Amino acid sequence: MKLIKPSLFGLQNSNRDFGKADAWGKNQFNSSFPAALSCYLYSRGIEANYLGIASEKLTISTLAIDALFGAKPDGADTYFAFEAQHSPFQKYVIGTLPRTDLVIQNKETGLCLRGLEVKLTALPDNTTCDFSDDRYGTEIVTRPDTIAYLAASIAHDSYDSLSPVFNNYKINISDWTDALEVQKNLPAIVSCIAALSIAIAKNQSPFLLQPIWKTVGKSPKFAEHCLDVFAWSNAAFAWFISQISRVDTSANRITRQSRTSIWLYKMLADIVRQEKFDHAQIIDQLSYNTKNDKAFASAGNVTSAYMACANLTKPRIRKDEIKNIILGGGQTLLSPERRLDAIIVNSPELFK
Repeated sequence: MKLIKPSLFGLQNSNRDFGKADAWGKNQFNSSFPAALSCYLYSRGIEANYLGIASEKLTISTLAIDALFGAKPDGADTYFAFEAQHSPFQKYVIGTLPRTDLVIQNKETGLCLRGLEVKLTALPDNTTCDFSDDRYGTEIVTRPDTIAYLAASIAHDSYDSLSPVFNNYKINISDWTDALEVQKNLPAIVSCIAALSIAIAKNQSPFLLQPIWKTVGKSPKFAEHCLDVFAWSNAAFAWFISQISRVDTSANRITRQSRTSIWLYKMLADIVRQEKFDHAQIIDQLSYNTKNDKAFASAGNVTSAYMACANLTKPRIRKDEIKNIILGGGQTLLSPERRLDAIIVNSPELFK
């Protein structure tokens, strides 16, 4: 009898060996499962929910998975490289290009076809778990390197659109590390990012893969309809950042969201001025007394307004289909975090 090796649907060509336990760690699973889920959607003829810019506003449409990946998921030459560099972006970066969560490559040539940031997100989060299903939302936590990739992605797709937009905004800052000077220019910086998002809509491309997994309220139990795939274009995600940035020039500090707009503006402005940007220097020096462990976090009561649709309320993949995605007993290799609160909640006998 032939033994079935642990695996994930559609990821036969990958730099991860899912037959080994270390490929099922939390950090690995959070990017590999979304790729496998997307492959499964493709096999079912289901398209991703796509957040993009159309008619000068954010819209939700659908996008075929092969268009999302830049290749057919089941193609013989399609290769899934996790935690890899999307090399076409290197020319915009001074220093070493950060790794991104998933790079789709041609197996034979090594050509990079698509680089995607991946966020596997829970629905609902703690800000929306007491609401009705149609008001559920999911938290998005974004790392600083994501913003570097966003800037490079925008430049790669829409280089010729940068200068015309930036020239419309007279932003002269002598010292970018001076929070007070930068804060005075925040309204113009955020407006420039919003205007650029509209201007690049015609060339926007998939940037962020965001699958959602839904539970019954805040319980640790899957909802009957529990999985779906959302994706953001680079234009849509830049626009989203501009919308959640606080532009109050009298505020006593620069918020993480506003700082992210500043980072994105400075990276793109440097591309306009010198064709490259130093992401490490920008992130390190423009911290404004806030840790750089993450760019920003946006709670579900904020994101729900942007992601709201029928497929967020009722995801299209049922919980009994998970066994079609995690194969060969792969679930036995998972190593979930041992959280005290989760153990207490799942031990009601302690309180009898």
